[in-house]
Amino acid sequence: MKSLKKILLSLVIAASAGTFSAAALAENDPGRVTYKPEDAIDMVVGKIQVAIDGITKGASGDEAAALIKAASDLSKEINANDKVDNARAKANRKLKSAATHAKESALQEAEQELKSAKEDFAKLKSLI
Repeated sequence: MKSLKKILLSLVIAASAGTFSAAALAENDPGRVTYKPEDAIDMVVGKIQVAIDGITKGASGDEAAALIKAASDLSKEINANDKVDNARAKANRKLKSAATHAKESALQEAEQELKSAKEDFAKLKSLI
């Protein structure tokens, strides 16, 4: 009888743990907009291109850094799987490096970092 109680209790615990998933019940915040990974990647690549164009047209270091920060902030919306997230983090480090160069008014280096980051973000689609 004692072992039967243990078995039944184990089954009840296993069944309850298997049927309730907080992740499955999670919902978006009412004011938050979520994007498909492909759409988020396209938007980040577009923001990076805006930053490159801004540097080309003669933006100051602070203006370029603000444009780069917008792309970096948007890159957090890319959420598909672990491979994509690791590659996104790697590409995001290039954006941070470009922002650092822009703040130091080294705009040529920032532009090169942005071009490299743009290629890396475009390659993320193949990982989805």
